[in-house]
Amino acid sequence: MKRCLAEFIGTFWLVLGGCGSAVLAATFTAKDVTLGLDTSFPLGISFLGVALAFGLTVFTMAYAVGHISGGHFNPAVSFGLWAGKRFSGSDLLPYIVAQVLGGIVAAIIILIIASGNPDFALGGANPLATNGYGAHSPGGYSLLSCLICEIVLTFMFLLIILGVTDRRASVGFAPAAIGLALTLIHLISIPVTNTSVNPARSTGVALFCGNAELIAQLWMFWVAPIIGAILAGWLYLAIFAESRIPASVNPEVERIS
Repeated sequence: MKRCLAEFIGTFWLVLGGCGSAVLAATFTAKDVTLGLDTSFPLGISFLGVALAFGLTVFTMAYAVGHISGGHFNPAVSFGLWAGKRFSGSDLLPYIVAQVLGGIVAAIIILIIASGNPDFALGGANPLATNGYGAHSPGGYSLLSCLICEIVLTFMFLLIILGVTDRRASVGFAPAAIGLALTLIHLISIPVTNTSVNPARSTGVALFCGNAELIAQLWMFWVAPIIGAILAGWLYLAIFAESRIPASVNPEVERIS
């Protein structure tokens, strides 16, 4: 229960910080603020700010509760670590339930806060920072493009996670590397899918977006990240795991010799 609670809180923070920044701050402007003569000064954080927000949520929570639960905050990460034999299959379901519940509660909080603004309305292609393809892709990308994007980026995300949490890696830097990796992933793919690589993040906001089409597209944001994550877990286990590395290139062996 302690580990599941940590996963709940971590995923809650990820969705609240990442999707909350997109909904509340990404396009915010102040009419009374000007730069120079009659030049409007935008205060929105835009794509870069949202990408950093997602990265910072993982960065901060990995340090805060990573030592308790492993800091997954994402069903795809749990599947990838399971495929890489770093995580027990018996813990998959409790972790995923906790992660999805964390995403749902965060989405409710975002909606409550946003509804306090009289100008707020659930509308557009991606209300509440939802993910989508086709007409619901921010850049109008096709299902195939979005599928490939989510698979490949989740694959790389898990490869990074598996690498930086390997016991041979430098100690203490994993949260920074993982947070920066998630930031980079968002910089690449916000225009394509609004960036998921996390089924819990996609599910939480989709349930309250008021658009049945977006809920119908949720399957892709479960299937693609999990495929990418499992492929990365298998690859790391088969090629890069410690037992697969010849003694001549094993840093531990080099130090002993």
